Amino acid sequence: MKKTHFIFLINYFIFCTFINAQKSNLAPSKPVTDEYFGTKMVDDYRNLEDLENPQTMDWMKLQTAYTNSVLDLIPKRNYYLEKRLEFDKRQGFSVSDLKVTNNDKYFYLKKKGDEKVAKLYYREGFQVKEELLYDPVSYKKSETNHEFVINYISPSWDGNKIAISMSEKGNELADVLIMDVKTKYIHPEVITNTAPATFDGIKWVDDNSGFFCVALSTTDPKSKDFYKNTQTVLYKLGTDPKTAIDVFSSKNNPDLHISENQFPMVLSFDQIDKYYIGMIVDYQSYRKTFIISKKDLLAGKKNWKPFSNSDDKAKNFDFWNDKVVFQSSYNSSLNKLCRTKIANPDFKNAEILVPDKKDEIINSYRITKDGIYYVTNKNGVEARLYLYKDGKDIPITLPYPSGNIDLQTKGDNNSDIWITCSGWANEEQRFKYDVKAKILTPENLTPVTEYPEFNDIIVNEITIKARDGEEIPVSLLYNKNIKKDGKNMVLIDSYGSYGISYTPFFAKMYLLWVNQGGMVAIAHVRGGGEKGESWRLGGHKETKPNTWKDLIDCTEYLINEKYTSKDKVAIWGASAGGITVGRAMTERPDLFKTVIAEVGVLNILRDEVSPNSQPKEFGNIKDPNEFKALLEMDAYHHIKKGVNYPATFITGGINDQRVIVWQPVKFAAKLMANDTSNNPILLKIDFEGGHAGNVPVSQRYANLGDMFAFAFWQLGHPDYQPKSTTKK
Repeated sequence: MKKTHFIFLINYFIFCTFINAQKSNLAPSKPVTDEYFGTKMVDDYRNLEDLENPQTMDWMKLQTAYTNSVLDLIPKRNYYLEKRLEFDKRQGFSVSDLKVTNNDKYFYLKKKGDEKVAKLYYREGFQVKEELLYDPVSYKKSETNHEFVINYISPSWDGNKIAISMSEKGNELADVLIMDVKTKYIHPEVITNTAPATFDGIKWVDDNSGFFCVALSTTDPKSKDFYKNTQTVLYKLGTDPKTAIDVFSSKNNPDLHISENQFPMVLSFDQIDKYYIGMIVDYQSYRKTFIISKKDLLAGKKNWKPFSNSDDKAKNFDFWNDKVVFQSSYNSSLNKLCRTKIANPDFKNAEILVPDKKDEIINSYRITKDGIYYVTNKNGVEARLYLYKDGKDIPITLPYPSGNIDLQTKGDNNSDIWITCSGWANEEQRFKYDVKAKILTPENLTPVTEYPEFNDIIVNEITIKARDGEEIPVSLLYNKNIKKDGKNMVLIDSYGSYGISYTPFFAKMYLLWVNQGGMVAIAHVRGGGEKGESWRLGGHKETKPNTWKDLIDCTEYLINEKYTSKDKVAIWGASAGGITVGRAMTERPDLFKTVIAEVGVLNILRDEVSPNSQPKEFGNIKDPNEFKALLEMDAYHHIKKGVNYPATFITGGINDQRVIVWQPVKFAAKLMANDTSNNPILLKIDFEGGHAGNVPVSQRYANLGDMFAFAFWQLGHPDYQPKSTTKK
């Protein structure tokens, strides 16, 4: 009893020290008042948007150092990092970004278990011995100490050349190298104003003499104009990258009325196709497209012709002989697979190949000479595979139940197709399908690894009823021996924007949480795409409150069902998921013990002045109704003085080009100043990273580990309670 009391006093002392230290290091505040349609808004920390101000940078560094000093007192702070690195070594190596050319050349990124970053490898056929092509550690080694990662590769059609995208410190902006595969010769020309991992890749022309890519108008990632006035250019090998030919942009094609905030892109195509499709990308589900013959474009002509409009509700185009196949939601509650003539398309009255399926959304498809393989998903988490052939649907039996299926083919004139299956608790496996024998044969480049420590973890896909009657899909991961006693430490992950579905993957991060006595719930809230376009629009602009209210309802369900209790719930949202968790905690601060906001959108009302402003997704500040919607979803402006807020861990990336770092910084500053609880509020800025990606895996693991260590500490896990640095 005395020992327990002593430990309590020590932890209480540490706890009070944390709070007092934080309250004495509040951010400098220089309020600015804005008026929107008669509504005056005071922004207490507008000054923190100036990232060049030494005061701002000093405060971020001070808070990050303080956060690290707090986390250093947690005994198992590095547990997650160490386990993930151990898993990497157990697996031996991992393979990603696999590309297979029509002549069976394999290109892929491979990272061995003891390596920080992946290297580029190549083999002439699946059974042929692999060969190392490029090690990113050699890039600019004499110029910088920074670690570059390869974040994208694109081989030419014949596999004789390959474009390699190099990124550093979390930046999306990349240096693109061109290598001759046979000799490993690196061309002296480097393309520096593109981000192929972000902007739909690199597409080689049919004769392999060059490729299309998106060129950015500025190479300053912090510039407000970073994403504006982009161009699709044709780069010819051996020429100065500055002379790349603009083939699709507002400047080159003024008659197409492309706005500065839209991204004109040339879509993927096959060598046998006669046309290119250009799409105006603006983060909407259905976009305006144009078409041009390959001959005309390569001859320098600008005669793009209108192809589809957004009100056609058509997407994912693929040419098939003289027809174009596409997914349609026109007059459809879910979606269907259709085709129409290329020469005179009628997308609204097209031929229906695969009609609506009850409770199944067509997620993706690939055309081969045997027919159309397509994947459906129920609630975004239960995947099925079909072959459409001779007017009939043929179900294909999978090797095991899968939450996600990826398809890879060589094109319309080839039978080869590869099917990659995965799930929350199933490691990703790749199979080649023999359509005649109806057999799936394993063709893994990565070894299938055993994880016996996860054997007792089960996945349960459920739906819960929201306050307005909608059925919200929720994925539950927990130990099979779980007790419904209200004592389980639950981590609830949610996103809910851009119509993006949170599809299952082999989730080691979740499994490690469960393995330490916790439970994971993935709440597939409205705003995502799990149940089709209507699901996306149910959490979009004026309906955005459904997104965080769904999270609140899912949390209350888990509490009411005795899975957990208020003191045992942590919610986690990344990027646009910051809106979800930020507004959930400000609307119901009593409901959660812990909040993790990772590189989160937390001050959306100021989105218009950031490099990656998204008015089409969230709203336009100049529209009175959309202003109200933006204000409602702005977590920063919903922080109130005198409220007891949950323990909060807030992260940002100094090189983040998607969510500018001052959004989480301002949120943290205001929360620290207004919160009256004894809960810690920690801010951690990654000064060597950006939007979580494009960094060495150990850096990513360490960042995730800090979030999880904080959550376990706050939820009361005995192995994560801070220890005193003072002598007893």
